[in-house]
Amino acid sequence: MSDQAGVATLLRKQLWQRRVLQLIAYAYGMSAVASLLFADEMAAGMGIFLNGVNGYSQFYASHTGVWAATAALALFAARQGEPPVFSDITALLVLAHPAGRLFAAISFGMPRGFMLFLCVMELLAGLALLLLRPARGQKL
Repeated sequence: MSDQAGVATLLRKQLWQRRVLQLIAYAYGMSAVASLLFADEMAAGMGIFLNGVNGYSQFYASHTGVWAATAALALFAARQGEPPVFSDITALLVLAHPAGRLFAAISFGMPRGFMLFLCVMELLAGLALLLLRPARGQKL
């Protein structure tokens, strides 16, 4: 009976982990697409002013590219049977954003408005992935 309960718990955790990964993939994928279509508006919403070719190049590299890569990695990690390290790397990428915002908060203060909301969502999503990861050596 306890083996069945353990398997059921593991399956439930895996299902939730896949859901969180799919949600991350959707959010980061949509952000990447939106930044392709509305670079100036998105940059302005983040307090960034894009100036010249180098400004746009850097925005597309550091935002669009990273968001698209995070979305692709999350989709890959959400597939059935993938090793947990892909989910861990996704969590690391997602948690890097609030970590960077923390460094900025030390010198310049906490983000405001939508950026604060975004920071909280990134923190919750990244921590959820870490909490839902299987225990070492745990397999079906």
